[in-house]
Amino acid sequence: MITSENNHYIPALKHSWLTRFYDPVVALSTREKVFREKLLAQAEINPGDQVLDLGCGTGTFAIMLKTRHPTAKITGLDCDPDILIQAQKKKISAGVDVTFDESMSYTTPYSECEFDTVFSSLFFHHLKSVEKLRTIREVYRVLKPGGFFHVCDWGRPSNSVSRVMSLCVQLLDGLEVTRDNIEGRLPSFIKGVGFEEVSQLGRVETVLGTLDFISAKKPRK
Repeated sequence: MITSENNHYIPALKHSWLTRFYDPVVALSTREKVFREKLLAQAEINPGDQVLDLGCGTGTFAIMLKTRHPTAKITGLDCDPDILIQAQKKKISAGVDVTFDESMSYTTPYSECEFDTVFSSLFFHHLKSVEKLRTIREVYRVLKPGGFFHVCDWGRPSNSVSRVMSLCVQLLDGLEVTRDNIEGRLPSFIKGVGFEEVSQLGRVETVLGTLDFISAKKPRK
């Protein structure tokens, strides 16, 4: 998570010493295999496409993308150097060619209109409202016209039980940064930046709340 005052970040599980537990925590609490397969299935990746995994964490999804689409160029970006060390190790173990870059999500090192597709999973709920908007504008900038933005993140709870469980996410990551997600504002943020065809493509219930799947397209003109 990023703090806007000085561009510092808060580690994925809030404390650096917990970073090594990130993968098992995600696996146990988010139905990881289900949501990653669903996110991947909602995108069309063509041979030679340039694909960005924004807020890539330990690289699980970026490596999955490269395994399923070996001719695509896959790039993962995260601002946490410790979590990227894990990603590099996993990449070597998997024997795949994935590029991992370190940068803030709203000041990326990429050229305008560089990527065909941008993914983001379990990332936006770490950002304050202004950082969410800055990041979405950056995604818009680096996407090619006609390119797609695919998101999986916490959304408005679907029932009272899900709402109670989502409090665990809010208490861990902070009420301020998670409020937009829990109140269902992310699609309107994406549409407000200029994306079209902003759609919610489904939901997955987990022990920590409801995951929303969002797709949006950068206009061709």
